[in-house]
Amino acid sequence: MFPLKPFLTVFLALSLTFSLSGPAPAQEVPAATPRRLDKGTFMEMESVTNPAISPDGRQIVFTRTFVDKMTDRYRSTLWIVERDGSRARELTGQTYSARQPVWSPDGKRLAFVAERDGSAQIHVLTPETGDLVQLTRVEQEPSDLRWSPDGKQLLFSMLVPDPDSPLPIKLPEAPKGAQWAKPALVIDRMVWAVDGQGQIPRTKRQVFVLDARLGGTPQRITDGKYSYDDPEWSPDGRQVYVSAIRRDDWEFARGDSEIYVITLATRELRALTDRRGRDAQPKVSPDGKRIAYVGYDQQKLTYHISNLYLMNADGSESRLWAGELPSSPTQVTWARDGSGVYFLVEERGTAQLYFAPVNGKARRITEGTHVLSSFSLAGNGQVAAIRSSFREPASLVTFPVSRPGEVQVLVDVNADVLTGLALGEAEELRFRSSDGLEIQGWLIKPADFDPAKKYPMVLWIHGGPWSMYSVAFNWAFQNFAAEGYAVLYTNPRGSTGYGQAFVNGIQYAYPGKDYDDLMAGVDAALARGFIDERNMFVCGGSGGGVLTAWIVGHTDRFAAAASMRPVVNWHSFVGTTDGPVTWYDQFEKYPWEDPQAFAVRSPLSYVARVTTPTMLLTGEADLRTPIGQTEEYYRALKMLGKPTLLVRVPEEFHGFRRPSHQLAQQLYLQAWFGKYRR
Repeated sequence: MFPLKPFLTVFLALSLTFSLSGPAPAQEVPAATPRRLDKGTFMEMESVTNPAISPDGRQIVFTRTFVDKMTDRYRSTLWIVERDGSRARELTGQTYSARQPVWSPDGKRLAFVAERDGSAQIHVLTPETGDLVQLTRVEQEPSDLRWSPDGKQLLFSMLVPDPDSPLPIKLPEAPKGAQWAKPALVIDRMVWAVDGQGQIPRTKRQVFVLDARLGGTPQRITDGKYSYDDPEWSPDGRQVYVSAIRRDDWEFARGDSEIYVITLATRELRALTDRRGRDAQPKVSPDGKRIAYVGYDQQKLTYHISNLYLMNADGSESRLWAGELPSSPTQVTWARDGSGVYFLVEERGTAQLYFAPVNGKARRITEGTHVLSSFSLAGNGQVAAIRSSFREPASLVTFPVSRPGEVQVLVDVNADVLTGLALGEAEELRFRSSDGLEIQGWLIKPADFDPAKKYPMVLWIHGGPWSMYSVAFNWAFQNFAAEGYAVLYTNPRGSTGYGQAFVNGIQYAYPGKDYDDLMAGVDAALARGFIDERNMFVCGGSGGGVLTAWIVGHTDRFAAAASMRPVVNWHSFVGTTDGPVTWYDQFEKYPWEDPQAFAVRSPLSYVARVTTPTMLLTGEADLRTPIGQTEEYYRALKMLGKPTLLVRVPEEFHGFRRPSHQLAQQLYLQAWFGKYRR
C-alpha cells in the first residue's frame, strides 16, 4: 500500500449575524465544497525538467515549461535557483524557447539550445553578467551538448542531409518567377518519414566540435557515411567516444551498435567493442582509465532490457557490471572520485537512483513512492533531481548523495494551481493473473470518495507496450477523479520495471495474456467494493489503443470504450509505420510467410464480436500508428452497425503537440463515457 496524506485545504464559510434583540443562536456552519481539478487547470499546469547543478553544487539551472495560450504551444525558459532554494529567477526571456542547459567545467558559463527567429541554435550565457552569445547558425537542431574539459570547445551532434540522390535527374530550368511544384522524394531507405517530423531527407547524425567562445563554423569529426550517437569527451580532451552502427545493412541491424573512440588530432576512429548486440552511451571515468556503458547480448527478443558494463579505456577487460535490472539503466554518471557510477532505474512503478561501485554490487540509493525522472550530480556530491508522486507534479528537489533521505523541495511550479484542490487518493493493487503471475496496479478513488457509494471506473491502459505506469502525478487521471470516476491503471506483462522475464511475457504473443492481466486487475478493483460494475469504461492510446480494441472484441463487460491511436491490423501496419523493422520482429515470420499469425493477433479479426460502443481517436498526421489503422476499424464497426464514432485530430502526429488538442482528447473521453453511462 502507498500511504498518502490528504492534499486538501478545507475552506470554512463563517457568518456573523447581528440583531437588535441580542445575539443569534449558535449554528453549525457547513464546510464549503472543495474545488476540483477541472478542465480549466490544464492550461495552468507547468513542468520542470533537465536539472543542471553547477560543478560546485551552489546553483541549479532547470527548464520551466508552460502553455502559451495565444499560440497554443508549449514554451520553455531557463531558470536558476540557489542551493538553499533562494533567489529563483529567470535566465532567458519568454520570447523564445530554451532547453538542454549544460554548465561549463568552471561553472561560469551555461550552454544551451534556444529557438529564436525560427531556428534552434547553440547559445552561451554568463549568468553573473547576463551576457548572451549565439554560437551557431546551423540548419538542423543541435543536441547532446558537451563542454570540453578545458571549457574551450563544445561537442554536439546534428542531423546532416545527404546531398546525393539514389536516382538523380535534372529538370529543365524553370522560367524566371515561375512557381513549379515541389520535387519528388526519391526513396531508397526503409524509413522516409518520422513521427513528429513528417517526411525527412536522407540524413545521418554527425558529431561536431565548436569553439565555445567565438562559435563560427562547427568542425565535423565523423565520416558522414554512418550515424553517430552519445558523444563524450575524454578527460584530457584529446579523444571523443561515440556509439554507432557502422555496417552497410545498418537499417536491419536490430540495434547492433558498437562504441568507438576518435582521436581528434588525426580523426582516426577505432572500435572498442565488437559483440553482437547493443553497446552505447559511453561514460568515461574522471581519470580516463575506464568506460561505463550500457547494452545487451542480442538474443532476438522482441524487447531487450539493457545492462550496465565496464571496460578499460582501450576496450580491454570488458565485464558485466550490473545485470538483471528491472529496467534499462539511464543517465549513467561517474562519481567525482571515480569510485563508481550513479544511474536511474525504473522499478515497480517508481524510479530510483542507484550506485554501482567499481568493485562491488549495484545498490539502490533512494527509497520511496516517487519517480525521479532526471538528476544532476555536483562535484561535492550534491544532487539536483526532478521528483513526482501521486499528488506531486514534477518538482525540483535536492539532496546530498551521501544522505538521500534529506530531500529539500526547491521549486514547485504547480503549488499555486493545486493548493486547495481535492485530489483522488491512490492505492496500490497487487493481484494474480489467470496463470498466477503477480501484477501491480493502482486505483485512484474519486475526489469526493464516500465508501458507502458506488462509482464508475475507467481502466486506462498504457502504450508501448514496453513502458511502465508509475506513481507519478497524472493530470488526466486526477481530472477523471474530480469528475467522480475511479481510475484503474496497471502494468500487465510486457511492461518494463519488472525485469526481462516479465517483458518476455508477450514475446510473439501481443496481444495475449496481457489481456488476462488487465481483466484480473478489473476484478481486483471490483473486490474493493465501491466500483459500479454497470459503469466500467476502458481506454488507452497506442499500445493501449491496441489492447482496448482487443478487449471490446473479447468481452462485453465495459459500458463504452475509446481506442486512441490503435493498431488493428498487423499485416497492413508493419508496412506503413515509421518503425517497420521493430514491428516486423514482433512475429516469428514475415506477414507474407505466415499471414495467419498476423491475423490472429489483430483486433480487426474480432470486430464482428464487438457490442461495446467504441470511439476511435487519432491524429491525422500520425506516422507511428497511421490513421489508416483507425479508419479500418471504424469502417468495420460502421458496416456492422455497431455504435461508434471517429475523431480525427488535424495536424497531429502520434503524440499530440498542441495543448488544446491534448485537452480536447480528455474532454472527448469524458463526453463519450458520459453518453453511455448507465
